[in-house]
Amino acid sequence: AIIKRSRGVADKMSRGVQFLMKKNKIDVINGFGKLVAKGKIEVTGADNKNQTVEAKHIILATGARSRELPNLKIDGKKVIGYREAMSLAQQPQSMIVVGSGAIGVEFGYFYNCLGTKVTIVEFLPRLVPVEDEEISKELEKNFKKQGIQIMTNSEVTSVDTSGNGVKAKVKTPDGEKTLEANILLSAVGISSNIEGIGIEELGIKTDKGKILVDKFYQTNVPGVYSIGDCVPGQALAHVASKEGIICIENIGFNEKKYNHKPEPLDYNNVPGCTYCTPEIASVGYTEKQARDAGYEIKVGKFPLSASGKASAAGHLEGFIKVIFDAKYGEWLGTHMIGDNVTEIIIQTVTARKLETTYQEVLDSIHPHPTISESVKDAIEVAYGEAIHL
Repeated sequence: AIIKRSRGVADKMSRGVQFLMKKNKIDVINGFGKLVAKGKIEVTGADNKNQTVEAKHIILATGARSRELPNLKIDGKKVIGYREAMSLAQQPQSMIVVGSGAIGVEFGYFYNCLGTKVTIVEFLPRLVPVEDEEISKELEKNFKKQGIQIMTNSEVTSVDTSGNGVKAKVKTPDGEKTLEANILLSAVGISSNIEGIGIEELGIKTDKGKILVDKFYQTNVPGVYSIGDCVPGQALAHVASKEGIICIENIGFNEKKYNHKPEPLDYNNVPGCTYCTPEIASVGYTEKQARDAGYEIKVGKFPLSASGKASAAGHLEGFIKVIFDAKYGEWLGTHMIGDNVTEIIIQTVTARKLETTYQEVLDSIHPHPTISESVKDAIEVAYGEAIHL
């Protein structure tokens, strides 16, 4: 029922996009597209019939798929990727999750909630390794409380699917171990879908499986652009959407059809959100990144156990951590873990875009009781002005 509802919601959103296409008089052609010449695409439909579409500007936005490792081939049955994980017909009794980025921890949390015995295997020393180190520690603590087995500094060296389930040999700091489960989820990243779409024939430059573009997403071939999971950068839906808008607005500006030249995207001010319990939301520099970049910093951390709203809701886990440049008061980063924190990370994104200093935030009245006021509380901690801790 849960999977059925999730698919129903996804289908509803898809139909909404189809309606918007129709409303805005955008032609949609279903099929496999391939660049055959500058300004020309050949589309092969489900009936294997071809048609050629011509355009002055072409944007490559073909997305990505689960990345495969040489010793971890996805068969869609016993070894699955994120797409299969979203629509399993039957709940597995046990699952090995390889990788602990957003995809790995989200699905690991989800299936653990359903009663599946989950083991997460991570090659690096900590969960969600792109996050601030304190976020990783807090998530690991919470996951262990929930019964999820965590194996860091560990590598899956081989997988055997010849039996009823999966046997995975794992190299750990304590030696080689064998894990057994009904199913294994490979969550070791994504690979761009750029094969067979004609980029080699047109001489479009790539690097490490990504299409190279400038700050307005123009490739080295005039009139051909690329966005989203096809290009270097964060593989996030909201990033791809913004890249597409910037690309189109720049084309319009250059052709004098749009009177505002867009600003290039600041990838250091892109929020990242992870949807497990507790949720994770972050933007900007981690504490280590800020120090490595040469900043003298002020760091403040406010526990959500001291928040009236969090206490009333019974969600006491987590904290909000802020990082500021000590010299100029520039907001360098925010890292949150806790209930519904994904809803308030935009406060930092907007403030950083407006080059807001710590004092301007403290001078702004925050509503009480809210989780968002805990951001102000964390800033007060950083500057020695805390009154709620």
